[in-house]
Amino acid sequence: MRALQFADHGEPKDVLKLQEATVPTVGAGQARVRMLLSPINPSDLLKVRGLYGKMPSYPAVPGFEGIGIVEEVNSLVAKLAMGIKPGRKVVVLNQNSGNWQEQVVVPALRLFPVPDGVSDHDAAGYFVNPATALVMTTRELQVAQGSWLLQSAAGSSLGKMVVKLGKKAGFKTINLVRRPETAEILKKLGADVMIDTSKEDVVERVKAITNGEMVKYALDAVGGATASQMVKCLGMQGKMLVYGSLDWSASEFTNRQLIGFGSKVQGFALQQWSAKQTKLQMLSLLKQIGKLMQEKVLTTDVAEVFPFEKYQEAIQAAETPGRQGKILLQFAKE
Repeated sequence: MRALQFADHGEPKDVLKLQEATVPTVGAGQARVRMLLSPINPSDLLKVRGLYGKMPSYPAVPGFEGIGIVEEVNSLVAKLAMGIKPGRKVVVLNQNSGNWQEQVVVPALRLFPVPDGVSDHDAAGYFVNPATALVMTTRELQVAQGSWLLQSAAGSSLGKMVVKLGKKAGFKTINLVRRPETAEILKKLGADVMIDTSKEDVVERVKAITNGEMVKYALDAVGGATASQMVKCLGMQGKMLVYGSLDWSASEFTNRQLIGFGSKVQGFALQQWSAKQTKLQMLSLLKQIGKLMQEKVLTTDVAEVFPFEKYQEAIQAAETPGRQGKILLQFAKE
């Protein structure tokens, strides 16, 4: 079989190589899956660059999530409790990464049957973005109905999910964008307010929108100057979750900005959050994601699907600024 491997961390275009690899054997409690599709997420490329989580054992294979078909399973519990059987289409949640290969062996209980009515494209990106959006808004921030939530990177796949979650749950979104076309897309999804950061003063607009109260909830995936402005938009007991770093420059704000309103800035990493949950809690989350996918809330726009061997082009497309929709790698057809 073929696997996309890296023997040391570095720029993906330099260190990723398509290699022949041995088909992995299945041990007790494990399953082997023939991979179909996997998205290229920022966390996947950060892993390759050595900037995400623990350093892997080399050679390593990226890919935290994807969809495939079960080929072999060695777990009676998975078979009976979850219906993980040969021929079953499943979501592959690989917390140590490793999905960018034609076949992968994982703990059988880390597979999840694709719910009825969920497309292959949505199932390929079943966990990273949907779970992050859902956990941040409903578990961590617990955004109240009728409240304003301010978010950066609103045109990203995750940002769009937050907009749709807001429409369903009843909270309002203020969305930071840099392009008019992004604002139009978000408007069609039900976004309440768009602020063009290239033309408008974010703090003054938020002050006007909220009648001076500012916001209690915020999500930032950018950092730098954007995060600095967002901190100034936090009102009484406001909380901003930081879950991305598109801009690696330092954010600047004073202690008084936090003290005066009792507000806080907190980092969020889905991998760390998931590690604290029980298996039953994670299963409940996965079922909730499936239901919201069926309701077309946590769906993913796909920009393009690249054959596995065109991974260099796929990575370039995934890192192109202003891209609308996810880039998927295709390992095989069903």
